[in-house]
Amino acid sequence: MSHSTHEVFNQPQPLAGYNLFTGNRALQDALKFNAPRLDAAPLERLGALLGTPEMQSHARLANVFTPQLRSHDRFGHRVDEVEFHPSYHALMSAAVGAGLHGTPWAEATPSPHVMRAAGFMLFTELEPSILCPISMTYAVTPSLRANPAIYADWAPKLTSRGYDPRLARWSDKPGATMGMGMTEKQGGSDVRANTTRAESDGSDAWGKRFRITGHKWFFSAPMCDAFLVLAQAPGGLSCFFLPRVLPDGSLNAIRIQRLKDKLGNKANASSEVEFDQATAWLVGEEGRGVPQILEMGTMTRLDCALGTSALMRQALSIALDHTAQREAFGKKLIEQPLMRNVLADLALESEAATALAMRLARAFDRRDEPHEAAMARLLTPIAKFWICKRGSHFVQEAMECLGGNGYVEEGGQGVMARIYREMPLNSIWEGAGNIMALDLLRALRKGDSAAAFAHELAPAKGAHPALDRMAVALPQRVEEMATEIEGRRLAQDVALSVQAALLYQTAPSAVFSAFCESRLGGTWGHAFGTLPAGTDFDAIIERAMPR
Repeated sequence: MSHSTHEVFNQPQPLAGYNLFTGNRALQDALKFNAPRLDAAPLERLGALLGTPEMQSHARLANVFTPQLRSHDRFGHRVDEVEFHPSYHALMSAAVGAGLHGTPWAEATPSPHVMRAAGFMLFTELEPSILCPISMTYAVTPSLRANPAIYADWAPKLTSRGYDPRLARWSDKPGATMGMGMTEKQGGSDVRANTTRAESDGSDAWGKRFRITGHKWFFSAPMCDAFLVLAQAPGGLSCFFLPRVLPDGSLNAIRIQRLKDKLGNKANASSEVEFDQATAWLVGEEGRGVPQILEMGTMTRLDCALGTSALMRQALSIALDHTAQREAFGKKLIEQPLMRNVLADLALESEAATALAMRLARAFDRRDEPHEAAMARLLTPIAKFWICKRGSHFVQEAMECLGGNGYVEEGGQGVMARIYREMPLNSIWEGAGNIMALDLLRALRKGDSAAAFAHELAPAKGAHPALDRMAVALPQRVEEMATEIEGRRLAQDVALSVQAALLYQTAPSAVFSAFCESRLGGTWGHAFGTLPAGTDFDAIIERAMPR
């Protein structure tokens, strides 16, 4: 007769089999505010798909079985290919099928950028790292218009919802993805220090052709079908279109040196490459590479803010679901007063991040309107800086809600460890904190920024004294700022003010009041879980529950 040594009890079930969209009230209300005519049915379907155990399994497998570089075949020929687990391709197929890459540039639907932003956030909750080529395709597609011939050939493939992982000619595939190659080992964010050179090689149907020789220090998603890269042409630093497979079907001279061993972002292949007389075509004018890169950076920075907001939401959802099941000291964790303070504080941060990121997406839909164009310039560095800066601290606190189980990689709760390793990435990629603060200062010196901010904050005027005080003080602080030394503090305060004004318009009064009292009114400590006793914890936590 056998006897079990122990019985497993009081261990929560993983958060699975739920709809990521219908359980996210903050995202739903942000959509109603920023895109009232938008049909949310596709997001409901996507939210249901992404919450399934099957898709969660794909996310786990794509991170456990990481990409592998195959530089040569068994006969010694260079192939420069990266092999992925089948789950990676399943995830890519789902992301492309949901239109998270280039479709906003082709589909004449209401608020396509807001729709795509919401879908991007939902997918990030499932698995963020495969979205790197998705984000880059979104960012570079409009830049190709500077070469009409290439745009005419490639745009239909880049906006197609068909995914094909083969290394083949663009014309032989139902859809394509693109990447970017900007930074070099000696320059990093200072792309003007690039040494990769471009030598003229005549012209053809795609325009001026060049031979590219040099290297790129960070070259993510090297299996994309083509890349926009920076190189020094005779006329200065310029932007070039560089396909993996040339029009004649031969492989281009892109030599993958190694894959980066990163802290997180494991399912995505990030590489170092060298170009050995690789063939490329000029996009735009010679010497105008930096402005083109800045325009692409604006798009990817939106995705950094969206991605971190989504990871916050995922970490919060797991923490809420876990504490609603787990008992300690005679009652559920979620019923314990200190835990309630932590969970409510995290919920405030998550909703404020969602509100700001989705507001920025709205600006992309309406950039032909002067105010929205101004907000796109101003909110991009603000959202990228502040939301991404909050991410790592946020997920550490959410992980603590799970105790030791949150620190373990395996199983359903192992998702929290994966989020934690992913969180610093969006703060670093596409311009770290100091770059964002400098971008904000540059944007503030263009046009009437004070008037644009005043217009943005006006709907919440008189709603809370702490917000009113901040709104009055900000223009003077901008005017009196003689150096960049306080740029980060300014970015923080502008972000908090805009978040508060948005929450006044999209969230219940309990959320707005608690956010202002804590973030702007000074009734907050230096850690999550320090909200004042008068906070409506019940209303805030109930609103944030994932199911």
